[in-house]
Amino acid sequence: MKAIDNVKARYANYKALDSKDKKTFWKESFINNLMYILIILAAIFTYTQNHKFLSVSSIVNIVSLSAANIPIALGIGGCIVLTGTDLSAGRVVGLTACIAASLLQSVEYATKMFPNLPVMPIPLVILIVIVVGGIVGLVNGFFVAHFKLHPFIVTLATQLIVYGFLLLYIMINGNNGQPLSGLDNSFKVFVTGSIIKFFGVPIPNYVWYALIMIIFMWFMWNKTTFGKNMFAVGSNPEAANVSGVDVAKTTILVHTLAGCMYGITGFIESARIGSNQANTGLNYECDAIAACVIGGVSFVGGTGKISGIVIGVFILRIIFVALQFLSINQSMQYIIKGLIILVACSIDMRKYLVRK
Repeated sequence: MKAIDNVKARYANYKALDSKDKKTFWKESFINNLMYILIILAAIFTYTQNHKFLSVSSIVNIVSLSAANIPIALGIGGCIVLTGTDLSAGRVVGLTACIAASLLQSVEYATKMFPNLPVMPIPLVILIVIVVGGIVGLVNGFFVAHFKLHPFIVTLATQLIVYGFLLLYIMINGNNGQPLSGLDNSFKVFVTGSIIKFFGVPIPNYVWYALIMIIFMWFMWNKTTFGKNMFAVGSNPEAANVSGVDVAKTTILVHTLAGCMYGITGFIESARIGSNQANTGLNYECDAIAACVIGGVSFVGGTGKISGIVIGVFILRIIFVALQFLSINQSMQYIIKGLIILVACSIDMRKYLVRK
């Protein structure tokens, strides 16, 4: 009912505009939604070139790929709300993925990293990767909050530190940097198995785990004091401080929660990829940041919705899948990805300047 009332109110406001203001309204609406328009046109064009793009298997594939990237995007979204970012996210995903893989290798696997270690209980491994990710997030938040360093610098430093720990970790017990594979079947079934099919196409279990993360983060952002404080700090930290909000504590909590999300992403990626190495998680933060910006999380701070982040992840994944269906060169895909981020950020800044 609230959504319907909002639509009616907007329509009434539009009717009250004169012809010149209506033209301005349509012009602004077109520019603000240009990214969505271009993506819809791209999807239509891809379908005309390859009808398999909208097949059931392709749709399930898009949903699955999106679900795998949703937790990291949900984490980075909070950092962006605080007018920051997190460049360490991808490396945290890589570290936690390798940790999960090393603890959940099959006991029969010939080159098991810890040969005398039994297959660890999955809940315990989930807790371990969440703690590892949370510690990195805590360090990020601590230096941002208490030393007033820009998140770009802090997370650039922790990105290198985490990568160093990752390289050291995969050398343990004579592993010598070899890919961590041979995962226990129970782990693979837990993450990539399926209990539900969509028109005969299996939906991986991690899609439902991503849905749980979405519900959890929506609750945190919209129904808790933590969420209110986060948006207050992102909008105006000085005003938030005067209002009684503990800015430092909120900043640390946002980054810590983001790190936990990266850990969950690493756990999922570990089983989804099946063979984890030093490059696991490389540049994941770029896709996550792009998805957040496309979904309306503003770098000027204090603006963003969980639904927007989820939509942004899906949109970005649709584009990448479409490029593959169109047989676009891999090198060109990087160029297109960069242009998407540039256009999305430009549109976001324009919205801010118009409001200002």
